[in-house]
Parts: sequence; C-alpha cells; structure tokens
Amino acid sequence: MALADSARGLPNGGGVSPAAGSGAAAAAAAGGWSAFPEIVELNVGGQVYVTRRCTVVSVRDSLLWRMFSQQQPSELPRDSKGRFFLDRDGFLFRYILDYLRDLQLVLPEHFPERSRLQREAEYFQLPDLARRLAQARAATAAARPAALHRDGSLCADEPPLLGCLEAEPAEGGAAAASAPSPTASRSPSGGPLLTPSQSLDGAAGRRSGYITIGYRGSYTIGREAQADAKFRRVARITVCGKTALAKEVFGETLNESRDPDRPPERYTARYYLKFNFLEQAFDRLSEAGFRMAACSSTGTCAFGPEQGGPADDKIWTSYTEYVFCRD
Repeated sequence: MALADSARGLPNGGGVSPAAGSGAAAAAAAGGWSAFPEIVELNVGGQVYVTRRCTVVSVRDSLLWRMFSQQQPSELPRDSKGRFFLDRDGFLFRYILDYLRDLQLVLPEHFPERSRLQREAEYFQLPDLARRLAQARAATAAARPAALHRDGSLCADEPPLLGCLEAEPAEGGAAAASAPSPTASRSPSGGPLLTPSQSLDGAAGRRSGYITIGYRGSYTIGREAQADAKFRRVARITVCGKTALAKEVFGETLNESRDPDRPPERYTARYYLKFNFLEQAFDRLSEAGFRMAACSSTGTCAFGPEQGGPADDKIWTSYTEYVFCRD
C-alpha cells in the first residue's frame, strides 16, 4: 500500500528549522529535552484533544513524531487559543490517539468507518495500523455475503465478533501477514483484529424505510411587505431515521458527531448534514429511490414591536419536517 510522502502535512516540508539547530532536534529524537510542553493540546478538525507529548511521538517516523520531535512549537500551526492545529477528521482522530497510547486499537462492534480510518492512518504515516485495517476490510468483504439474507437483511443468528487491533512485532512479520480468514482477521497473539461491520452498502440491497428531514428557520415580515418576506438561511438540516438508511443516502455528507458509533439497525434523531441546502438533500433522497410522503411546518412570532423590536417588522421562527419513504 502506497503511503503518504514523509514530508506531507508538515510546515516547511518537515525539516528542522535552522534556528532550532541540529543539537535540539537530536536531543528531542533521543527522548531528551524538548521545547514542547509535557501536556499538549491538539485541535483536530475542531475537536480538542489533550494528551502527553510522549504519546504523540510514540511511533517513530510517523507524521506526529516528526512534528513534535523534529520541529519547534513556533513552526507548527495553531488555532486562536494556542492549540496545535491539524486539519483532519476530528472524530476519527480519537482512534488514532488510542492506537498511539499502547499500539492497540479496540473498535466498536458496529464500525462503518474503517476505510476512512485507514485513510487517516496513511496520512499520519502509521503503516502497521493502515495495513491491519486493510486486512480487516478484506475479511469483512469476504464475510459479508454469509451474514445476509436474500432480501439484504442481517441474519438474526449471526453472532457479533468483538474486535481488537494489536500491533505486530517489528521482526518475524511474514507469517502474520498471511491472508485473513473469511470470518475474522487474527492478530499474532491469536485474538481477533477487528469486528466486521454489519452495516449494509447501498449496492448490497435496497431496504424500505423512512427518513425525516427537518430544519429550523426564521424570517421577517414587514407591515407593507407581506408578499416579500426576508428569509434567513437554514442553519442546520437534521436527519432522523434508521442509521443504515441515513448513511446509505448521505454518505460522507452526514455528520455523526452527536451520535457516534450508532449500530446500523438502530434509529437516531441526532444526525445532521454538513451542507445547508434543502434541495441538495432532496436530490440525494430522490436518487436513492425515496419519495416525499408528508410534510408539516409550524410558525411562531418570536420578536415583535411589543417586545421592543422594530416598529414595522415581526420576526417569525418556524420548524419544518419532510418525511420521505422508500417501498
């Protein structure tokens, strides 16, 4: 598997600043003095993580190892509060950090983000983690047909496989790199590596079900402009329904941060979309074979002249839901 270039993502191409000096870089690489604090704060795509410096530099030659041992704090980008900033997926970074702590990774039973996590592992230049995620994906693909009924639903008697991803010893890895079994990948110690996800891809079978799209909005209507309301943009589009259906329709545009690791057969009302155009959501639902079944809306005057607002305007708030179904 081709990994990222060793200097990708590092300011100044990953080199040591001339001001830092080769002596400081060598001392940092040897685990000695470092200009970085013992406790580092990271802002990864808007998610804040607090960890020890020895954790982020635990895998030699990784991207984080070079950032926090070969460079100086002044060379790394920071956010407005002084935290070191990484423009990556903040939700998936929790698993990267777990792996760095003890070189093992335990994933939830229903984890549909293995391909994206593998991409993050490649970006952070953790080849052992990326390789094992690739093996687990191959094992999942081989095991999936046996876990499905002809109508595409999950077998009720298919036992879930618990997963633990362990680091492989640096030496003697040839035997451990053998092809995974059809049911589960095994670690060198004999334990299972990862749980095959029981979520369904869109091509595996189209299920019937409902998805509800909702949004809150506000608008201003003046006394002389009843037909010319001033609408404000939609701040957030919420998605309610079965997890597997929502992920099938919206894919990576679905924000799951408020309800992560939800099993595919469970329902949620806490997902929302990463865009704020209703027509874009409707297009995706239509392409997936859904049709609108019902809609409802409520409006309330939230701020008028009697509450100290403008003399001629009233600000209204509304909540609207659209129910889509697929037979």
